[in-house]
Amino acid sequence: MTLVYPSNPPAVVPPSKAPRPRLAFVGTGYLGATYAICFAELGYEVVGFDVDEPKVAKLAAGQVPFHEPGLDELLRKNLAAERLRFTTSYEDVADFGDIHFICVGTPQRADGMAADLSYIERAVTNLTPHLRRKALIVGKSTVPVGTAEWVQQLVAKHADPALGVEVAWSPEFLQEGYAVEDVLRPNRVVFGIKSDWATAMLYSAHKGVFELATTEDREVPVVVTDFATAELTKVAANAFLATKISFINAMAEVCEASGGDVTMLARAIGYDARIGNRFLRAGIGFGGGCLPKDIRAFQARAQELGVGEALRFLYEVDLINQRRRQRVVRLAAKLLDRPCGPAGPDLSGLRITALGATFKPNSDDVRDSPALSVVRKLARTGADVVVFDPEGTENARQAVPNVLYASTLGDAVTGADLVCLLTEWEEFRNADPRALAELVRSPRMIDGRNCLDPALWTSAGWTYFGMGR
Repeated sequence: MTLVYPSNPPAVVPPSKAPRPRLAFVGTGYLGATYAICFAELGYEVVGFDVDEPKVAKLAAGQVPFHEPGLDELLRKNLAAERLRFTTSYEDVADFGDIHFICVGTPQRADGMAADLSYIERAVTNLTPHLRRKALIVGKSTVPVGTAEWVQQLVAKHADPALGVEVAWSPEFLQEGYAVEDVLRPNRVVFGIKSDWATAMLYSAHKGVFELATTEDREVPVVVTDFATAELTKVAANAFLATKISFINAMAEVCEASGGDVTMLARAIGYDARIGNRFLRAGIGFGGGCLPKDIRAFQARAQELGVGEALRFLYEVDLINQRRRQRVVRLAAKLLDRPCGPAGPDLSGLRITALGATFKPNSDDVRDSPALSVVRKLARTGADVVVFDPEGTENARQAVPNVLYASTLGDAVTGADLVCLLTEWEEFRNADPRALAELVRSPRMIDGRNCLDPALWTSAGWTYFGMGR
């Protein structure tokens, strides 16, 4: 069922007897650390757990180990208020928490498309033997449908049965760059539950979210459902978004072949309320730690369930996404007047600037980044590739060490034969094309995100090419 937070939510006394449930977040990567910090900001007593001692030490010292706008300040504020702390002890977490949110990674398996659930298994089997009172274990990680039932079996095997430890699933919907808002002001909350007690505990754990919404005269839809539907909510949403992005990128290919303008096409179809204009910006495709691996894991799980045909379209969605990255290399060869054979072009002796390394702006995340994929492909052409990213340079340098990295936009474009805008950072979108034209060797621009004004750049003397324009 779907409902808005009720005025009289189900009452529950946390097993710890604390006024509010004590919350533990197992795994302090992007997901767990963000939720731990934000729920402390909502007034809860929170502990974050991780086996990575340097990461825990950094968080305990008030430093977020990744870039997320606004999170550093909240971390330091709530450490000082003593609502938030971090630990590497399972015993500590088990003794503290009423609700344990499992926030560990579920990366793609090295031997196929399926999700690697070993981190979830380790977290659950290492935590539950230390529990000494009833608790609720809640999955937040993105997982294949059926995982919650499996976690319930693990809990039954490893926890003291007399405690009555229960399992629930409440998927996350964070957008990197906007994660603080997504936690504090979610557009919906999903509870996959099996008991009234679990429902009441989850309502109590989110009371701070609902109270904030009330003060701001907002509503937070709450979907209370079964395990499978809760698990499917996140992967289905990601599959839909990936499909929408790949659709407009497929239209960009058609526009390039026919002389159309994909930005005008997107605007025209986006006015249709049935379609909407979000995620209709053609470019070099999607990336990050979620969408690519999640649609592959979804396909793999569908095959296991015997319904692989239902998600066959996601294979083409993935292919379109990968194809957009190679398209930049072919455009580079065209603009630089170099032949492009089956093995790709030879761009030796040319200097190419890549603006952006992260998969999206306002993040330092380079996991499965289309920008960094393009950088790798350009480097293989023999070109001298120079990369500049406002936040992701260090992560990019670790992933792709065989290219040059600049510390400023000006340094990056100086002497360039071609500039490729690959991540739509505000600094790049607002750059002065006339000033940059004076620094490059030849003013050529591939706008891989269609975020620049073509008229402005061409009037400044640039040869401009947008994706699908």
